[in-house]
Amino acid sequence: MISLLIVLFVAVLCIGYVASLYNGLVRVRNEVKLAWSNIDVLLVQRHDELPKLVEVCKPYMQYEGPTLERVVRARADVEAARNSGNVASVSAAEGALRSGLNGLYAVAERYPELKANALFQNLQTRISALETGIADRREIYNDAVNANNVRIESFPDAIIARSFNFGPAQPLKFTTEQTSDVDLKLAFGR
Repeated sequence: MISLLIVLFVAVLCIGYVASLYNGLVRVRNEVKLAWSNIDVLLVQRHDELPKLVEVCKPYMQYEGPTLERVVRARADVEAARNSGNVASVSAAEGALRSGLNGLYAVAERYPELKANALFQNLQTRISALETGIADRREIYNDAVNANNVRIESFPDAIIARSFNFGPAQPLKFTTEQTSDVDLKLAFGR
């Protein structure tokens, strides 16, 4: 009788331990999803601001169609990548968008009336603030990804992770070129 109680006690402890590991894996997976949704909110907000910026620029930048088109195309690419849920695609599309915006801001330097336009200034400030927020939240997201990936690769969590199909998450990475400020001297050929 006592040996049966010991076996039951050990079984309950083992089940409790496995449940604890499983719940920990669920928690880190959901932290990754939450961190991504926080980035996604800012991506949507910036997505909504970009057409306004392009419209404000159009009357001033009549001969800069390719620059404006690059921003519009990059915006569409980010939206498509965001909707696909593929973090690597979002990283690449974000790089193209940032490059397009840097080009737009560099070209805007040639148009003093545009630079003086209050709506342009407000939109530029708003988009820059959203860029900063995305960068900050990217760091939080990548920390959550790292915690998730460490858990699913560590013993004994790896056993539970494989058994219940917990997979690795992809970090959101940008190259140094994608995150650096635009070099206005290069943009103007000086």
